[in-house]
Amino acid sequence: MSRRRYVARGVPGGYRIWDNRGRRWWGDHYELCPDDLLSELNGKADYAKITVLLKRYRAQKR
Repeated sequence: MSRRRYVARGVPGGYRIWDNRGRRWWGDHYELCPDDLLSELNGKADYAKITVLLKRYRAQKR
């Protein structure tokens, strides 16, 4: 069984995305982890789709 590259991890005040391969936080801090982003992270974890979702939620925060 291989380790997933990206996982959502709880941090104080919300969630962040952890990159197992790069061993660093990736993306922004979220107070609530959006369901479709969480589903993609726990499913196929397609890099392109995750990037699109992150851009969408980043734009909503502005």
